[in-house]
Amino acid sequence: MTVTIPFDNSYATLPERLFTRQPPTPVRSPRLVAFNHTLAAELGIVGETDPLAEVFGGNAVPEGAAPLAQLYAGHQFGHFSPQLGDGRAVLLGEVVDTHGRRRDLQLKGSGRTPYSRMGDGRAWLGPVLREYVVSEAMHALGVPTTRALAAVETGEIVVRETPLPGAVLTRVAASHIRVGTFQALAARRDRDGLEALFAHASARHYPEAQNPLDFLNAVIDAQALLIAQWMALGFIHGVMNTDNAAISGETIDYGPCAFMDIYHSDTVYSSIDQMGRYAYNNQPDIAVWNMAQLATALVPLMPDADRAIHQFTDAVHAMPGKIQAAWLDRFRAKIGLGTAQEGDLALISDLLDRLAANQADFTNTFRALATGNAPRDQFTVPAAFDAWADRWHARLEGEEAPEARMRAANPAFIPRNHRVEQMIAAAVEGDYDPFFRLLAVLSKPYDDQPEAADLTRPPQPSEVVPATFCGT
Repeated sequence: MTVTIPFDNSYATLPERLFTRQPPTPVRSPRLVAFNHTLAAELGIVGETDPLAEVFGGNAVPEGAAPLAQLYAGHQFGHFSPQLGDGRAVLLGEVVDTHGRRRDLQLKGSGRTPYSRMGDGRAWLGPVLREYVVSEAMHALGVPTTRALAAVETGEIVVRETPLPGAVLTRVAASHIRVGTFQALAARRDRDGLEALFAHASARHYPEAQNPLDFLNAVIDAQALLIAQWMALGFIHGVMNTDNAAISGETIDYGPCAFMDIYHSDTVYSSIDQMGRYAYNNQPDIAVWNMAQLATALVPLMPDADRAIHQFTDAVHAMPGKIQAAWLDRFRAKIGLGTAQEGDLALISDLLDRLAANQADFTNTFRALATGNAPRDQFTVPAAFDAWADRWHARLEGEEAPEARMRAANPAFIPRNHRVEQMIAAAVEGDYDPFFRLLAVLSKPYDDQPEAADLTRPPQPSEVVPATFCGT
């Protein structure tokens, strides 16, 4: 039996200067490590184990695929690169899933493309498993995200600082259209290409958008909600370049991402973010900056450039307020509030300041608020919590079902950095049990799961992961 995928490709019908048609590069000995059967059923994919490894390792292109590497540009740490693109990925094609949603299927680590920029086009096992676990955890946490369909060992060695086992990830996304996709065409002054891309992206993601201004506002709204969700979970993306900002509003490109353990607003994990541009507390501002770059790229589509600049500027300037409103909604829920009062921002901010001053674990503190399981014990000076809790309890008076609200907003489990690194180290040695255990527990992050209580523990000093790395 072969693998059957009901492809219905649309991006491949756009002007060919937006991509390069090419198949994935075959690998020596593909072996299926993990396959997301539930997601595959949503996508209408049918196949047996052995052919799955061949297809999702890149050795066999299934019927109906239209493999291509996408062109895009991007601001990387604030510096514009006019041509980036899929340097180690190939879009196999698209399907319309059982819910009527169009989804991309992309192989990541599938070999060199014209956009590889001297890279080898491959991925090693660690980043593949990290993205698989973290993206599926984000989905279970309710955050818009790309999904993981398959992980395949290649039987080949990838050289980074040391020789490492190679792997390929199959990623599923609403699309892989980025802010940088628009920037690439705008930089080339390719109005025809921009019009075609805009028509495709708006019809695909925001069909209610009647013009580029509507489209910009829709993307801003989606990004504002996404950033608020990241912040409420202590998630730090690590590389919020415009080529990593998806038009769809999904979290995309899990490289040196991480979840905070001890709360500090300026936390940075990414080894390449030396100046803290993408620190936890900077993420709202960077999202606004990224939307300003999208607005700039869309200006050529407007009949009156001067008027468009004013309209787009107003839209971008409204975004911080949208992010703060969404942030407040999320953090109100985290402390059990279903109504809004004027002093809520000060109450939440005071709690966060006390977390930072008392070395408190972000996830465990908020979960303890939800369960009533001694939240004060998370603080080095428990009295610091008590002083805040008196005002919190007074604010909770009259709120309906605050405990249920907090349980739904505060996960018990996140993919903690030290557990992810331990999982990767075990997998490199051929032991995938920690990987599958993490996947299973993180698929139900809001459940107590007492048998997995060890996965809620913050790292010991010897387990702390001071820096995370991208896979290139």
